[in-house]
Amino acid sequence: MEIHIDSAVLTEAVGRAARVLPARSPLPVLGGLLLEAGEDGRLSVFGLDHEASARVEAEAETVTPGRVLVLGRRLLDICKVLPRGRTALAVEGPRLSVSSGDVRFGLSLLPLDAHPAAPALPPVLGEVDGDAFAEAVAQVAAAAGRDDALPVLTGIRLALDGPEMTLAATDRYRYAVRTLEWYPDPAAAPAEPADVVVPARRLAETARSLAAGGRARIGLDAHSLGFERAGLRATTRLLDGRLPRHDKLFALGDHAVAVTGRAALVEAVKRVSVVAEGDSPVQLAFDGTALRLRAGYEDDVASQRLPAALDGAQEMTVAFNPGYLLDALDRFTADDVRLHLLGPGQRALLTDGDDGRHRHLLMSVKPLV
Repeated sequence: MEIHIDSAVLTEAVGRAARVLPARSPLPVLGGLLLEAGEDGRLSVFGLDHEASARVEAEAETVTPGRVLVLGRRLLDICKVLPRGRTALAVEGPRLSVSSGDVRFGLSLLPLDAHPAAPALPPVLGEVDGDAFAEAVAQVAAAAGRDDALPVLTGIRLALDGPEMTLAATDRYRYAVRTLEWYPDPAAAPAEPADVVVPARRLAETARSLAAGGRARIGLDAHSLGFERAGLRATTRLLDGRLPRHDKLFALGDHAVAVTGRAALVEAVKRVSVVAEGDSPVQLAFDGTALRLRAGYEDDVASQRLPAALDGAQEMTVAFNPGYLLDALDRFTADDVRLHLLGPGQRALLTDGDDGRHRHLLMSVKPLV
């Protein structure tokens, strides 16, 4: 195999495919990236682990077609330090030579026959806009759990019902939900709405790769979720189980609504939480026209006032874990944020408008004394 390719193009392709490689593997071959140079002038870079797979294609000049398997993370490290410009990849005996200008690397080849075959893309159900999907996944992934002892809570629920896609995630302390439009294929519509749970980290990696690429095809079967667009094919296995339903949790009944500037609130939370130790909360006290933030105890305290409007109560004081609150606020994009409040120690729902497409539920904690 021998090809010529721009170093930036190579780095991007290798980087996207390497995201699915296992952090550690007892078998070096499972940490490999399969490089395949076709006669059509395309380089295919393929990687996988037990959860996900990714195949990325890039433009290249093929001198000699062929296939090689090399350690993926080592190849990525090399790509990151290559000089900008034309790069040559060629098999020389037991090694893959990577050279650019005066720089030259040699990578040992791994046995091709020991590498698992690429999984097929599940049956395609329709399409979704890559940019909108990437934004939506990032918004809900912040609420996904990190505890592998509860694997279903480390996932993102993906539900397809008619022309609407729902993404949701929870770690039991917060719950994020985002709806967006997708474009089902009438000829491939399932008999009933699809509802699956996908590993959050894997879905977030795939979603980032789909951004700025137009529409992507969505495939789904009983075991895996897949995406495909020009130059990229990715699959992710499904998690067993279901997330708890959010319908009743998000139905607050009679409650107060506070509105304030999102960017100013983010900066104020960051500022006052400097004196908050451990899980110490940040308190938000609303009256009719203002919000007063306060954090800290005894000698080390901080406070700041912001303009805010409160409807449904004369005043309301709640408190939140500052990290959870910032995670939620950072995922909204509108100028203002709405806080739907039941009261101290109860559920609070954050939204950025009246359409309810992005909602983030937090549990408030006991306010500061």
